Amino acid sequence: MALAYAEAGADVAIVSRSADTLAEVAKEIEARGRRALALPADLTDRAAAASAVQDAIEGLGHLDIVVNNAGGSNFLVEFKDLRLSGWDKLIRLNLDSAMTVCHTVAPHLLSRGSGSVINVASVAALGAPFLAPYAAAKAGVVALTKTLAVEWGRSGVRVNALCPGWTATDLNRNLWEDEATNQATVASVPMRRWGTAEEMSHPAVFLASAASAYMTGQVLFVDGGATAIG
Repeated sequence: MALAYAEAGADVAIVSRSADTLAEVAKEIEARGRRALALPADLTDRAAAASAVQDAIEGLGHLDIVVNNAGGSNFLVEFKDLRLSGWDKLIRLNLDSAMTVCHTVAPHLLSRGSGSVINVASVAALGAPFLAPYAAAKAGVVALTKTLAVEWGRSGVRVNALCPGWTATDLNRNLWEDEATNQATVASVPMRRWGTAEEMSHPAVFLASAASAYMTGQVLFVDGGATAIG
């Protein structure tokens, strides 16, 4: 998504826990002729998340687009066997991080009277067996998106949610590299394949651009048709 925004003409502030990853992506952004501001931070830490937002505003001068894309789940477990510490961890990562960023950036965007916030949720927001905390967090992201869209609508700030389906990334490499698991995963996807990161980046640019100027409070599913048969 960061590279897609750079290709569309944006300077980009990028946030990650990994300074090495940030440096690699920053070089790719700069190779596209845009400025990259690398901000190492753990967004599950509210103070760190708020500081990253302020650093982005100061470093770039202002923000037009805010993407909340921190998230993931590193375990599958039946709800009755779930450790509550695991619940807390995934809520902090997938919901609280987006809330903190939105809360921190709100005065800036509202005072400017413009901006597009894209909250990355998931098809799991509709329910996902063995992923209760992740699903609940992503459903919360959708609810937060719709709420802020209504509250901020008159100000000119738009808030939409992007809900990817099964997307092949390094985080889930163990699923799509294993042939049996791969086939089982895409069996319920009408297009019978995983999505790619690039296929999520184009809708993210759309939601940030003037092409979606009259869209707010919407939930855009990019899932190969998976939710069409739910």
